[in-house]
Amino acid sequence: MNAIFTMEPEAVAIAGAESKEDILNRLSDLFARAWSLDAGCVRERLQEREALGSTGFGRGVAIPHARLPDIERPLAALLRLRRPVAFDAADGLPVTLVFGLLSPDNAGAAHLHALAAISRLVRNESVHDALIDAPHADAIYGLLTNARDRDAA
Repeated sequence: MNAIFTMEPEAVAIAGAESKEDILNRLSDLFARAWSLDAGCVRERLQEREALGSTGFGRGVAIPHARLPDIERPLAALLRLRRPVAFDAADGLPVTLVFGLLSPDNAGAAHLHALAAISRLVRNESVHDALIDAPHADAIYGLLTNARDRDAA
């Protein structure tokens, strides 16, 4: 598959979180589990980016992202929260869907294309609603895989 970003089933979870920091910790753990990355390094990079300004996208979505050495392609993870959590989003709404994106340090345009692809995905009302309503992480992964494959066609 020639996708803009790579996502694995292990990089999708439904979990509770109490704060933005907790969300970034859980997201870092997802990346570490799915791709054997150092969770501390991922967390540090995500926190550095978040310190520049909130990645709260709006409509209950955040897209924390960062660049990381030693990866070869953009990697994505999705954390759906059991309850919305404040994330300093542009529209002031708490987030329920948190897409994480890691790209190689030298990704340049590939990083921007991956962010745009995630943005398009969550702006699609039917995909957004389906991700919120999916009964479990495997169903979320299936929805994402189908939507991504459809968009690539």
